[in-house]
Amino acid sequence: MPAALPLPAPNDAMREFHFSDADFRGLVELAYQYAGIALADSKRNLVYSRLSRRLRALGLRTFAEYRTYLDETDAERENFINAISTNLTKFFRESHHFDHFRDHVAVPYARNKAGGRLRIWSAGCSSGEEPHTIAMVLKREIRDVERQDVRILATDIDTEMVARGTRGEYPSSSLEEVPRPYHEYFERSATKADNLVVARAVRSLIAFKRLNLMETWPFKGPFDAIFCRNVMIYFDAPTKANLIDRFTAMIRPGGFLYIGHSESLNGVHPGISLVGRTIYRRTA
Repeated sequence: MPAALPLPAPNDAMREFHFSDADFRGLVELAYQYAGIALADSKRNLVYSRLSRRLRALGLRTFAEYRTYLDETDAERENFINAISTNLTKFFRESHHFDHFRDHVAVPYARNKAGGRLRIWSAGCSSGEEPHTIAMVLKREIRDVERQDVRILATDIDTEMVARGTRGEYPSSSLEEVPRPYHEYFERSATKADNLVVARAVRSLIAFKRLNLMETWPFKGPFDAIFCRNVMIYFDAPTKANLIDRFTAMIRPGGFLYIGHSESLNGVHPGISLVGRTIYRRTA
């Protein structure tokens, strides 16, 4: 049987915009520099497709022009990262995390009649389904949660996702992923018949902010739990290792870190240990 022939390189003559190897490599370098995102060669067509929209919007003719514009215009860096970021999420995604969070964070807090401070961080919150799920779990287990010192910080590098999360409005089909006991925390949208809005009592627990995880964090913690799921798949090993150490320093002793199902912690990370499926606990 003859060996399979290699796939031909994309025919640049068929593209709307010239897209050279130098263009791709330059944009890959900028994605890493700005956001720690490591783009493999297999992402070449994705980069072209998503950034072509920016060229059209700006009236540019080539990717070389776009790279110059990107280098000279700070505001475009945000649009650049928004364009190449992938946002895929849903309510109660990887539900075992929320079962653990309920049993080991929400319920113990509810049993402590004295209340106290409780802080959760959804790092890489995308369009908001994750922090809203966290808030629903807290609201169900801590019925007077609005009178307690309980807050959720939800951050993402993509400003459009932060805006969507803040609105808390989603297609009605999103409810299919939500266990029935939590359906009470949704209301019909006043503007779109096919949409639902997360109840104000749930949304009020969350502060949505734009944050680049590679930059200095403008808060000190500590957090009782940090969710950073399916974010580190875009980072190389050194970037991921550094981020885990920074997260660990932000978690109070006994608190938890939840990561994505396809992620793992490479190397040794003092002060944190595996206690469940992609669940880690701060030990010291």
